Amino acid sequence: MPSLSRRDSAAESGWVDDGEAERGRDGGGLECALEMELTDRSLSRKMDCMNCDDLLHRNCAESAEVSVPLSTMGKRVTHMEGDDLCRLIDRKFLIEDKKRLCALALGTALLGILLMIVHAEICPYVNEPGSKVSLVINCSISLSTGCLLILIIAFHYKDIRLFIIDHKEVDWRIAITGHRVLVITLELLVCIIHPVGSYWEVGLYTNSSSAAPLCVSSHHDKTLVDMELLLSMLMFLRLYLVHRAILLHSKVLLSASYRSIGSLNNINFTFRFVLKVLMNKHPARVLLVFILLFWLTASWMLTLCERRTEALTTGQMDTALWLIAITFLTVGYGDVAPKTSCGKGVCLFTGVMGVACTAMLVAIVTEKLALNKGEKHVHFFMMDIQISKRIRHAAANVLRECWLLHRANLPKGSRNEHRRHLRCLLEAIRVFRHLRLKQRKLRDYVSEMVDLPKMQMIMCDLSANWNNSYRELEQRILFMEQKLDHLTRCFQQTSELLSEVLRHRNPEIR
Repeated sequence: MPSLSRRDSAAESGWVDDGEAERGRDGGGLECALEMELTDRSLSRKMDCMNCDDLLHRNCAESAEVSVPLSTMGKRVTHMEGDDLCRLIDRKFLIEDKKRLCALALGTALLGILLMIVHAEICPYVNEPGSKVSLVINCSISLSTGCLLILIIAFHYKDIRLFIIDHKEVDWRIAITGHRVLVITLELLVCIIHPVGSYWEVGLYTNSSSAAPLCVSSHHDKTLVDMELLLSMLMFLRLYLVHRAILLHSKVLLSASYRSIGSLNNINFTFRFVLKVLMNKHPARVLLVFILLFWLTASWMLTLCERRTEALTTGQMDTALWLIAITFLTVGYGDVAPKTSCGKGVCLFTGVMGVACTAMLVAIVTEKLALNKGEKHVHFFMMDIQISKRIRHAAANVLRECWLLHRANLPKGSRNEHRRHLRCLLEAIRVFRHLRLKQRKLRDYVSEMVDLPKMQMIMCDLSANWNNSYRELEQRILFMEQKLDHLTRCFQQTSELLSEVLRHRNPEIR
């Protein structure tokens, strides 16, 4: 490999160590800064980035083999910073791949659930046993399940690679912990669930009183119905991918500022944190979307559970929507009730979720109706002004009643008038004391509203004023010291001049 000159090496690598102090600097700050910069950029020029990546890898390899001194002070080209940049670029592409795989996995899961719903809805209306339509739909469900499993495995493979890059090229076996293996196994078990009963010989189970019959096997009618029902209900467990998609596509996770400030405050960017942020920013929108999706999903699940019974009402979608709504709101009129154990379980879960959502709704409405700090200050200020006016009027009434009582005490006044004015005086005093107590309570409550940031700002202002006063005092003291030194020198010069004058006039004095 040809040797590199000093300028070529500096131009190709671009990272030069400026001294012994920078040589001992940790690379963590550079990693954080470069990660913040790289994350904010888009992937619109991905090919250029890939070419840049290849160039960086080539430069990294070259700088790993050659290290040329740049000056007599011992400056060298360091390849560690180039390796860090290469790792950050790889990390960025891995995060983008994880986002893409998560979105594809969620879309595949939703496609499988949609095909399952279509299969359950159109299967009773297929006239021929073992219809090709039902078989094709079920095969499509199985195919989507296989694709979903592949996407889940690829997602965790990217996650393991990201773990290796974050921990500076450690062995991949270190990333395979027991918790990770358990999570991957549970995800694969959840995603592999799908109805398979239609692969056998299928017939129509008709019932004169059933509004929507189910497809069941002619040999295992009861067993296959239960298995089809259970597998169809468990397919909704695939919706756990929604929280992962929200986390990976959230602006909180993609923002470099959020990550930097969060890392300084030891904040873990999990789905719980992202959900809290969304509930604080858009509480009504998030809760409304969740309630609508839960209402439709639970209604269809209840319809699927109640179709196997002879009840004409609970097996229909409109009745299920009504039953789920009154159960969710914990009203329970009693006009409609589930018949099967599966339907009762769905209603029970709906009631629990309804209580939780009602609590969140009450909290959101309370927060929206509450006054903010500025509104509270304005409201309490106006209340204080009104109470002060009423106190002045009450004090004037007390003085007036005292004067009237004094007039009634004169010899010409009657005793009835005296008693009437005395009662009015006592009532005026009571009103005056009540208003004073009310004003005192109001001012105590306003004084308690002073929050910690305001107190901190006040203390910071006081500290700044004290520092300014201290500097001014130091300057004055220094100025006084200079004046004293000047006066001392003047006195010395004056004494010397006087002694010289005296010696010239009286030569005998020495």
